[in-house]
Amino acid sequence: MEKIVFLDRDGTLNEEVNYLHRPEDMHLLAGVPEALRRLKEAGFKLVVVTNQAGVARGYYTEEDVKVLHRYMNELLAAEGAEIDGFYYCPHHPVHGIGSYKKECSCRKPGIGMFLQAEEQFTADKSHSYMIGDKLLDTQAGKNYGVTSILVGTGYGKELYEASQAKKDEAPSYDYYAENLPQAADWILRRQ
Repeated sequence: MEKIVFLDRDGTLNEEVNYLHRPEDMHLLAGVPEALRRLKEAGFKLVVVTNQAGVARGYYTEEDVKVLHRYMNELLAAEGAEIDGFYYCPHHPVHGIGSYKKECSCRKPGIGMFLQAEEQFTADKSHSYMIGDKLLDTQAGKNYGVTSILVGTGYGKELYEASQAKKDEAPSYDYYAENLPQAADWILRRQ
């Protein structure tokens, strides 16, 4: 059984860029490499799970996604923070074209990408986490059965503030962190 931190990509690890697919447009958020390195040093596997509707819409290809992930991992590996697995959903149920237009189980908040990761990793769900900047990220983590953290980078801060205004509704996340380093601190304190 492995401790895993599942991670959204855009807005969580790197700056939110509309339909990011070019390496030159990818910029890691401040503190991300160090936070990931600390999690790795504590024995966590790092697994990215990312919806990539730009593929479904025909804006870029699956190969573009793979090239971007290789580039991201080169940057992170140089910091001792290499991602152990990348999984992406190229589908969209409404705006997809051709074979990419479909309902699927891999698109978050579905858990298909987590199940794909199980082919490579055996998750100890009681010691694993999902971190993302959208409620569909945290809901996917909940649906899979891991602790979910909403980060205030990307879209997270405004979602957090909106959820605080709805006092009568339980949020779809277990913890709110301003950024990935703060989320890593919280995870590491729980070990």
